[in-house]
Amino acid sequence: MAIRILLADDHPLTRSGIAEFVRREPTFELVAEAEDGTEAWELIQKLNPDVALLDIRMPDMSGVEVAQKIKAAGYGTAIVMLTSYDAQQYVMASLKAGAKGFVLKTVSPKELTTAINTVARGGLYLDPEVASFMGSDDFSPEPLSAREREVLLLAAKGLSSKEVARRLFISERTVQTHLASIYDKLGSRNKTEALLLALKYGVVTLEELLED
Repeated sequence: MAIRILLADDHPLTRSGIAEFVRREPTFELVAEAEDGTEAWELIQKLNPDVALLDIRMPDMSGVEVAQKIKAAGYGTAIVMLTSYDAQQYVMASLKAGAKGFVLKTVSPKELTTAINTVARGGLYLDPEVASFMGSDDFSPEPLSAREREVLLLAAKGLSSKEVARRLFISERTVQTHLASIYDKLGSRNKTEALLLALKYGVVTLEELLED
């Protein structure tokens, strides 16, 4: 079944380029386009797409505000934020709003495909260059243990604590203990922030994240 996608971007040229790419992909279905946040939110309520590609900064309602509404309403739509270098201050707000993917607008078609597929199956996707400006440069995290790295990578792929426990032959309570330790060491509050910071500080690599 094709992944149903909504695209929202107030720049016509950018929007048309991404839309054309999505239409060409046989496993994707572009169900709607929006030119601002208000229109995007209205369409999401009507169509409940699998994935929403949202420009972080849009007129009327930003991508962050749309993401907040999606989260508050309990929709299952996975959010990929389309960002630019000068919009990096919005990334943490997007994390809090529940965004699962971050890509620069200069992303390659292959990387965008990977981002969409990853968030659609419940995982996280972070453009390496987005990750590069996350976190404080003067912070040196405590190293993760080998087991903690395994837990973080599996959780980032969308596995639940129970599924991670089954995969690693440990208890679900142990998984939760490892996650709490990971968050503490990286100075994060949730799985998405932890992964961003782990990428930032070289604790894990994007290649590891994307391995099957």
